[in-house]
Order: sequence, then structure tokens, then C-alpha cells
Amino acid sequence: MSAKIVIVEDEDDLLELLEYNLTKDGYEVEGFLNTKSVEQHLEEEDIDLMIMDRNLPGVEGSEFVQDLRERGIVTPVIYLSAKNKDSDVEEGFLRGGDDYITKPFNMRELLLRVKAVLRRTGKKVNLGNLSHRDIFLDNNSKTITIDSNNVEVTKLEFNLLSEFILNKNCVLDRDYLLETVWCDGEDYQYRTVNVAINRLKEKIDPDKTKEYIQTVRGVGYKLC
Repeated sequence: MSAKIVIVEDEDDLLELLEYNLTKDGYEVEGFLNTKSVEQHLEEEDIDLMIMDRNLPGVEGSEFVQDLRERGIVTPVIYLSAKNKDSDVEEGFLRGGDDYITKPFNMRELLLRVKAVLRRTGKKVNLGNLSHRDIFLDNNSKTITIDSNNVEVTKLEFNLLSEFILNKNCVLDRDYLLETVWCDGEDYQYRTVNVAINRLKEKIDPDKTKEYIQTVRGVGYKLC
């Protein structure tokens, strides 16, 4: 099953845009214009993540989340808010937030952060089988074939290539890869990413003719 996400946003157009993009990315999404029915929904449904505005009618978003935490509801929360002062961001985290994005925002960044929070909190994302050019990844058997030939990879290399395919043509920096693939970036260094990517490139492109993964100097890597 794909992850279930609740969005609480009082701007109709933005709520619709968020629902569209998250649904397109494979999530089950439920949108609310205020918090009136959200707590009951969280108690009745197995929700994996909330995207929460703070400037809401009736109750301020972070106060609502703080109240949820006091009631024992620990559903991960990403704040999406126009409150952008350092003190606002700190307040959001102190009141139970797992991540904080300020408006105006980049939709692609939001989608990447959603994946990161879901992975970090142990929620499963339904990836399905993945493909790119002549590469095919089977998520059931955790195998990779290139041009119908099997390629032996480690679990980490499989997950690394999956992340690239999920974000094809996007530049992924080392911090993001450490957080999403290694899951705890603080325990590793950038050299860890460099070595793993070089090993993966040797396996999927031993002749160095296809150049699936390209280095973006000073930024990170992208799949082409």
C-alpha cells in the first residue's frame, strides 16, 4: 500500500495543487481546509504523514500539532508555512514538527522532503517496479537487469539506484542521499556517498559508455 498523507491548508488553490502533485507521486491523499475533522480522521485512519499549514482558521497549526502530541498522536508532520522567521521554525519543531518548509516553496523540494520523512520514520512507500532507459528494477526480488542482463548489486546499491530513478533528471546532493539511502546521515561522511556511487557506476556501466549517473560539480549527482 502507498503512504497515506493528510494535508491541512486553508487556501483552496494551493490545497488542490498539493493534492494533485502528491497523488501523481503515488500517495493516497486527503485534504482539509481546517483542523475540525482532522483529529478524528487521524484516530480512525492509519495516516503516515501530515502536511500542516500554520495560519489556519480557528486554531494555529503548530498549536494543533502540539495538542495532538500531548494526546499521544505521533503522526509525522511537515509544516508548510509563510511563518519564516528563525523563531517560527524553531517553534514549529518544538511543537512536534518533523520538518519545516517555508512559503513560497519549490514543489519538487517538498516531494523530496516527503520521501525523506517517510523513510526516516520507517513508513513504507509503494515504489512499484522502476525503469530508466534500459535499466529495470524489480522491487519484489530486489534485482536489477540492464538490457535484460542481470547485474549483481548490494541492497544499498539497489536502494541508491532506486532513489536516482525516482528523482531522474533531478540533482541529488550528498546530504539528501545520506539521509534517504543511509537513513542516518550524521553517522557517515560525503566520501561514503562518493565511494558507493563509483562502485554502482562500475557495475551498471562497466564500459563507461552509457553515463547513467553524472556528477554535478560542487552540488551532487543526477541520473540522465
